[in-house]
Amino acid sequence: TQGVVVVDSGPSYQVAKAMHLAIKKITTQPVKYVINTGGQDHRWLGNGYFKQIGAELISSRNARKDMEERGAMELDALRPELKEKLAGTQLTYPTYLVSSVETLKLGGEEIRVIYFHGGHTPGDGVVWLPKERVIFSGDLIFVDRLLGVLPFSNTRDWLASFAGIEKLHPQLIVPGHGQVCDLAKAKHETRDYLLLLRNHMRSSIDSGIDLQTAVDTLDQSAFSYLKNFKLLSGANANRTYLEMENE
Repeated sequence: TQGVVVVDSGPSYQVAKAMHLAIKKITTQPVKYVINTGGQDHRWLGNGYFKQIGAELISSRNARKDMEERGAMELDALRPELKEKLAGTQLTYPTYLVSSVETLKLGGEEIRVIYFHGGHTPGDGVVWLPKERVIFSGDLIFVDRLLGVLPFSNTRDWLASFAGIEKLHPQLIVPGHGQVCDLAKAKHETRDYLLLLRNHMRSSIDSGIDLQTAVDTLDQSAFSYLKNFKLLSGANANRTYLEMENE
């Protein structure tokens, strides 16, 4: 049997419904699988709609755990912003859970759901099309805008996950944020930025330099062309220091 695979269901029931309308303009095939690449709101809160139309919901085990822990908070945080646009949205968890790698076969296509180590959120995974060498990286790759190190991010895991992506040698990356890109751009705007944060904070901590001084002496200007730079760069530095202090 053939069908459609959706990567990430969007931040609400209404968005998922709109996505399905767009899919129906391209194909009459049913949506068979919905793969959530992580536990952040925009990756999975549209699950309820797709479950209702009979799709199977898939994610990493750690993404499911993250959804259970933070889902209610995510919904509450969206309410003031989305108001009536959140109508119909309910916490709907994936039931097909991936520990490391699962291969789906559909219409002669091989689709791999891979979990490395998480990163931006604990459950971040990827969707890999080996034949086409295309990867849907979820929030493990940010381009065109600065990535965010959040309270639940782990930069060490993130780099380990990035190394896993590199080993696949993707020709094309559909990133979590930004335009479709190649590996070279992803390496620069995600991996190199994480390395800058970690290398500076490692040497600061090893030299006994306090948090504020470490943050003040970090030169992130090479990445200042990225969107959200002013908004996120300070917190990214802070959180990386605090994370590495506990390593």
